[in-house]
Amino acid sequence: MNWLLVIAGATVGAPLRYLTDRTIQSRHDSVLPWGTFAVNVTGCLILGLLTGAALSPHLQLLLGTGLCGALTTYSTFSYETLRLAEQGARLYSLLNVLVSVIAGLGAAFAGVAIAHAL
Repeated sequence: MNWLLVIAGATVGAPLRYLTDRTIQSRHDSVLPWGTFAVNVTGCLILGLLTGAALSPHLQLLLGTGLCGALTTYSTFSYETLRLAEQGARLYSLLNVLVSVIAGLGAAFAGVAIAHAL
């Protein structure tokens, strides 16, 4: 039963990630991967909200593991960061790592704080 919850969440999260990434990236003429950044930070915020809300284990599987797991993408983040470095944009590569990690952690902490305030 638990795996069905994860699959159900992922069936929403994966297409949402792809569509959001493509929409954002198509609007920015930049070497920085803004689409991946946006979905990762959004996923961190959602996961922080879910963690702070102390939901049932079933909702955590559906929304946390399924939805957020498919919405966020460490592999694409890693690939795009490596691609920037290989293309000679080492400063942008470093900036992508630093800003993504700081923003992701900040969003997760903000999500927990918001959930506790509600």
